[in-house]
Amino acid sequence: MEGQSVRNDYLEQVVKQKERVEQELVAQRAPKKCGARAMLVNAPAAGAGDDSRVFAAAPEPFVSGHAVDVRVTGWWRWKNVVVPPNAYVVHTRRGHEEPLHCGLGISFRYDPYTDSFLVVPAAMQTIVIQANCICRERQGVLVQAYVQWIIDDFRTAYRKLDFTDAVDPMRVVNVQLREQAEAAIKDKVATMSIDEVLSDKQPIIKELTARLRHVAEGEGTDKGLGLRIVTVQIKEAVVCSPRVWEMLQRPFRAERSKEARLAELSNESVVHARESEQQKAQEQLRIETEAEVGRLNAAAEAAAFDREEQERARRAKIEAETLAATIAHEREKMEKQGELARLRIERELTEAGMRQEAENRQAAKEIELEAARRRVDNDLSEGALRVRLIDALPGIAEKLPKPNELKTLSIGGDGLGALVGGLLTLVQSLHNGKRNQP
Repeated sequence: MEGQSVRNDYLEQVVKQKERVEQELVAQRAPKKCGARAMLVNAPAAGAGDDSRVFAAAPEPFVSGHAVDVRVTGWWRWKNVVVPPNAYVVHTRRGHEEPLHCGLGISFRYDPYTDSFLVVPAAMQTIVIQANCICRERQGVLVQAYVQWIIDDFRTAYRKLDFTDAVDPMRVVNVQLREQAEAAIKDKVATMSIDEVLSDKQPIIKELTARLRHVAEGEGTDKGLGLRIVTVQIKEAVVCSPRVWEMLQRPFRAERSKEARLAELSNESVVHARESEQQKAQEQLRIETEAEVGRLNAAAEAAAFDREEQERARRAKIEAETLAATIAHEREKMEKQGELARLRIERELTEAGMRQEAENRQAAKEIELEAARRRVDNDLSEGALRVRLIDALPGIAEKLPKPNELKTLSIGGDGLGALVGGLLTLVQSLHNGKRNQP
């Protein structure tokens, strides 16, 4: 908008980073301390002889840097410098073009008025790099990397690099290499797309390694810095804009969501198929079980029916045998009874015949007796017959029923026939009267 200044955050960040780098590139010098005692310094004076002397304040021995534990022993001009074994040292003296001592862990005698020495750590150094880059799509990308390096040729390194920082002799060199590495990363990322930066970091690593080795090692020429690049790695590449990062992740998330949903559907289909197969198998097993149970029940029922039929047949056979035995027994019994009946009939017939014969004989005797009696009765007189009849009348009267009416029978003097006729008439009337009683 007109009249309003638009704030450029990226520009401000670049300016602040530039100022910080300029401050880091300035080596921090150790302050020099002056001693309280005066020391003699051999110096030629105008108009004086060779043995003229000038009293001057001798400086205290200077120990370069605090990162390396260097011990300086001795007194005045007769001192010794003890260097640890893991540090490079270069010892120079006034009037000598080449160093007196240069190497790893070399201790030496030291004259603070004519000598100077520099101690540098020999350990591997690690530079952490955070490069704010602009990719091909004009989007901000933060690339995090680290570089590890060591001193390979100290005779070359101490001439070309600044190791004079009092606190950290390697700080300025690390800052210089870091800036070169950031520049290389930014140049390479500017030619790549966001997808290429995020997916494949090998091109950035190759470009950064090539540039750093060209600067540090010189690639076989004498233009190197006496350093050797140990490793170059890209830790992370992050898109600065959350919105762009969200949009970049959206297709991946959608694809992953689709794959997850498809996998879920596939899994569900597999599960449903397995469940259907399992249900089918269970149903088939249930049907087979029911069929087997039915077959077993039918077999059990058939066996029970067979047992019942066998038992029934056995019982029928036993009953038939029993019935046959009974019939045979009954037949035998009937035969015996028939025989007995026949014998009894024969005996009865014999007895009846004997009885009939006896009866016949008795009847014949009775007939004979009756004939004899009749003959006797016929031989009896009428008066004697009347006397018997009169004697028998009371007995006859007692045996006769009580008459309902009394009838008088008068017997005339017709003789015996008339008397008998009258008696018969009386007995018949009594008999009829008894029948008519209720």
